[in-house]
Amino acid sequence: MHRREFVATLGGGTAVAIAGCSDTDDSGDAGITDETLTLTTTTSTYDTGLVDELNLAFEERFGTGVAAVNEGTGAALETGRRGDADVVMVHARSLEDEFIREGYGVNRRDLMYNDFVVVGPDDDPAGIDGMDDVTEAFRAIADSESVFVSRGDSSGTHTKELELWDAAGMDPGGEWYREAGSGMGQVLVQADQSEGYTLADRGTFLSMRSQLGVGIRVEGPIEEGPELLANPYGIVAVNPAVHDNVAYDLALAYIGFLTSRVGQDVIESYTVEGEQLFFPRALSEEPNFEQYLPEDWTREEC
Repeated sequence: MHRREFVATLGGGTAVAIAGCSDTDDSGDAGITDETLTLTTTTSTYDTGLVDELNLAFEERFGTGVAAVNEGTGAALETGRRGDADVVMVHARSLEDEFIREGYGVNRRDLMYNDFVVVGPDDDPAGIDGMDDVTEAFRAIADSESVFVSRGDSSGTHTKELELWDAAGMDPGGEWYREAGSGMGQVLVQADQSEGYTLADRGTFLSMRSQLGVGIRVEGPIEEGPELLANPYGIVAVNPAVHDNVAYDLALAYIGFLTSRVGQDVIESYTVEGEQLFFPRALSEEPNFEQYLPEDWTREEC
């Protein structure tokens, strides 16, 4: 997932067909309905402002509103399970796969990526600055009992954090390990105030960097760091066979638009203080058809 080496992916399908004409039609009058699409999305896409840019572009093209619900990945998928959202944009593939296997999600697409970074105070009490092994960094934080602020909310970032502790062979706990149960922005503020460490998605950190005293101590793969810190985002429609109230046609139009060249250009061009926060992942000359299915899916499941 290095910036210069990343091979994006593309799948076909109805969603692309719905939005395909948007790349050539510049009329701006492609209204399809007066319904409102309900999107549940992660705090990282919401807090950085990216989802507002995407929704504005979609609304201008299709003439339909988008109501964005800001939740961590776990909560966003639960909203989809209840049928209270039409489409879900998240960043924890294992949780997405579970959502699809249970029958709640269909027509998943790879959307974009950035990466995770470990941030901490300038005095770096755990001595992790510049490490290229994130599991070693996590062990050093635990061994030094330096403050670590966890999302603690079943979000995509929290899911990744737990994977990293497991890979490090650690079961964190004690006064130094603080579960916030909050969104990424609030956790960064808490880490800053407590002069502690946390795991953050690069986009949210960059969008808040000017307000914080903590800095990046372990880089992700975008800046040549470990691949364990890769942070891909997917988008999934809620299955209308399970919840017949969902606006499935709008969900497919939205997925199609975000994975079209126009939508991908919005993602690529979105910056905060000159920094690109997300990198498009949907378009490629070498399609990845596995994006539609759980990663461990086998043909025998048919």
